[in-house]
Amino acid sequence: MPPTSPTLTAERILEATEEVLRRHGPAKATVVDVARALGVSHGSVYRHFRTKAALREAVTKRWLDRTTGLLADIAGAPGLDAETRLREWLAALFAAKRRKAFDDPELFATYSVLTTETAETVVSEHIADLIGQLTAIVRDGVASGAFTVADPAVAAGALFRATDRFHDPHYAREWEQPGVQDDFDALVDLLIRGVRARV
Repeated sequence: MPPTSPTLTAERILEATEEVLRRHGPAKATVVDVARALGVSHGSVYRHFRTKAALREAVTKRWLDRTTGLLADIAGAPGLDAETRLREWLAALFAAKRRKAFDDPELFATYSVLTTETAETVVSEHIADLIGQLTAIVRDGVASGAFTVADPAVAAGALFRATDRFHDPHYAREWEQPGVQDDFDALVDLLIRGVRARV
């Protein structure tokens, strides 16, 4: 009796798609390549993802969600005051982006292209999720008396945009420059002084 292959799931397809993208890049990777890597017909892939664009969007979302999940744990960490959570959240975002850029540069470059293609949907949702997490931290800081801001959501959006240089992939080349960590720490100190309650 021939061995049975594992059930084809959306998750298996996304894992294979990541490998194909790493190997071929976004310009040359095809659904047929993904199907070949899985040992199935391309029709089997299309049963899970109706179009190549839908597959690319799903694999991009999966990549971005890894960061979102990590940061959600920090945003909701019990027992940490809002200022500590804000510092740790911003530091974790920068560290996660650096890891992605330097530990797997081929895939990072690929996703930089894919996020441009899906900017109106997946990327905007990702950014909204991140700003939502920041909003929760700032709101907790206001409630505890640690922060003084008129509108936590507006403040969270400003914090996110003010730190663009340390998480927007367009700045990835700067993340290896000498002194970048000092620049990041100085900016975070300045931002936290800006939201901290006046005593």
